[in-house]
Amino acid sequence: MASSQTVSNPDVNSSHSRESKRKKRRKIGDAGEIEPQTSLDQSRWRTDTEQQIYSSKLLQALRHVRRSNDNPSPVNAGRAVRETADRVLAVTAKGRSRWSRAILTGRLSLRLSQINKKHKKAKLNSGNIKSKKPAAKKRLPALQRKVRVLGRLVPGCQKLPFTNLLEETNDYISALQMQIKAMTFLTGLLSTGGAGSVAAHPDRLG
Repeated sequence: MASSQTVSNPDVNSSHSRESKRKKRRKIGDAGEIEPQTSLDQSRWRTDTEQQIYSSKLLQALRHVRRSNDNPSPVNAGRAVRETADRVLAVTAKGRSRWSRAILTGRLSLRLSQINKKHKKAKLNSGNIKSKKPAAKKRLPALQRKVRVLGRLVPGCQKLPFTNLLEETNDYISALQMQIKAMTFLTGLLSTGGAGSVAAHPDRLG
């Protein structure tokens, strides 16, 4: 009797079938290790237009940093320039790559890590934690060790699969090459003509 009611009601059957399809799609999504990623175009970092956009944004950001810090020490000034250059590079990438998103969220991650270190120190000082012997680490193959080192060098890419890591690395290297070229050009331009020449001739940034 129950089977005849199920067959006679097509709405119930269609809802069950849709639910089963959703469950299957959910399982497939959970099982997949490599997420689909749009291919990164490394050639765009070699264009004059991209260098001009980055140079103009970097110049504006450096002016803002200089106004906010009147008399910084040489060490702090160098760190501020480096952080500003990397942050502007990530903004120029428009979040298309994992490394650019990692740079933009780096300050928040640094703050969270500092808070976690404080909590760990407080627990250690309380003396409630029993000392444990460190577990013996297994020595990884040479290729796997090199892949891990490469993942640490590229921001936000420590846990990426090898193919995605190579793509992010190529894009990151191309962006850094463009950054060096733009900063070298800006350094020479500012040392010879000052900031006024850059504002008077913005077309020379490329």
